[in-house]
Amino acid sequence: MSAVRDGSLYRTLWRWHFYAGLMVMPLVLILSVTGALYLFKPQVERWEERAYRGLGMEAMVSPNAQAEVARGAFPGSRFISYRLPDAPGDAAMIHLALADGNAMRDVFVSPQGRVVGSLDPAARIIAIDQHVHGQLLLGKRGSWIVELAASWAIVMILTGLYLWWPRSRGLAGVVWPRLGLGKRAFWRDIHAVMGFWVSGLALVLLTTGLPWADAWGSAFRLARQELGLVKGAQDWTIGGKAPSGGEHAEHDHAAMVQMEASGAELPSLAEIVGKAERQHLAFPVIVAAPGADMAWTVRSDAQNRPLRVTIRYDMATGRELSRQGFGQKHWIDRVVGYGISWHEGQLFGWVNQLVGLLTAVMLIMLVVSGFVMWRRRRPEGGLGAPLPARSPARLRGVVVITLVLAMALPLFAASLILLWLVERLLLSRLPYVSRWLGLRQAVS
Repeated sequence: MSAVRDGSLYRTLWRWHFYAGLMVMPLVLILSVTGALYLFKPQVERWEERAYRGLGMEAMVSPNAQAEVARGAFPGSRFISYRLPDAPGDAAMIHLALADGNAMRDVFVSPQGRVVGSLDPAARIIAIDQHVHGQLLLGKRGSWIVELAASWAIVMILTGLYLWWPRSRGLAGVVWPRLGLGKRAFWRDIHAVMGFWVSGLALVLLTTGLPWADAWGSAFRLARQELGLVKGAQDWTIGGKAPSGGEHAEHDHAAMVQMEASGAELPSLAEIVGKAERQHLAFPVIVAAPGADMAWTVRSDAQNRPLRVTIRYDMATGRELSRQGFGQKHWIDRVVGYGISWHEGQLFGWVNQLVGLLTAVMLIMLVVSGFVMWRRRRPEGGLGAPLPARSPARLRGVVVITLVLAMALPLFAASLILLWLVERLLLSRLPYVSRWLGLRQAVS
């Protein structure tokens, strides 16, 4: 590659890196902080439910009685599911749909049959954190913003690695920072070295989060359906919603009432809970009421996806109808499941949590050092962006890179086209704005 072409490619990727960093810095901070908290979901929820643990084992009542007590505390509510206690003596969690048809409630009932508390599932600490992390509390629009930020963050890391790549110099300032060359070199080295060490972990986090994103996840699901690569139900959300259309889309209360009215001898909740207890599944273990398939569902919702198991029992006889573990899922679901478990910090227990926390801290330091570098280098009266390449026609390497990223990250491609159109059709006609943005050389 000639020096001109190499310089053009370098300058183009430097501009991409600069604008990517400028656009995603605030969101990387938000995603790092909220993601770090989500890593510790089991600990946060245990703390949140601390008053409902260790309530004793004397004078215990059946799960049927616990469910009735919970419904009695919220007249007109419908039973959705029963979560088995984590340990003997802990309260069971009864998930109810309230009479208004919209709100839900997690009701905690002691082994003795007393309501000891209730929580709005949408107002729990991790639920709020998850909505900020995935949708910025803006619903689908927020999910698109997060996905766009994640796409540009991937571009930022990849271009940063290209800019970092050693060019005839030693490892100092590349693998470890140089500490005695003044503040400017210090911040540059901190940014470059931190970016190198965190890049692999950050890319794994960003790519494993894409199946949850609204645009990328929806396209991924449709592609799988068209190619016949689906086996069983998908167990991760897309844009904050279950692929089937809602958290309780399969629950058919009318079907259950109709069966009960027929006078048939139906298995009770207590019987199904007893079957679930004997399975020794990973916590949390949920017993969901019969839905349109006329079957009780027992499932482990463990965040470590390889531990998950789903068992269906016939509503009329209690006979086991099916059992699906992680190993029976399609290989694509298993790959995504491993990625999600790593993303949530649960694949390898506390080690995974600490690695995730370290990744979040390093990303925050990367943003801070990048901001400091920008503030120190920004010229008077300008944004400080690198100037465009002088030989764009010879940038075949950039075209190839752009096409690859566009195929992998559709929102990045759409945003890049939009930015190009705005630059060509609007900003190029505004000389002062063009100079401020670094689209043309300032005239001295």
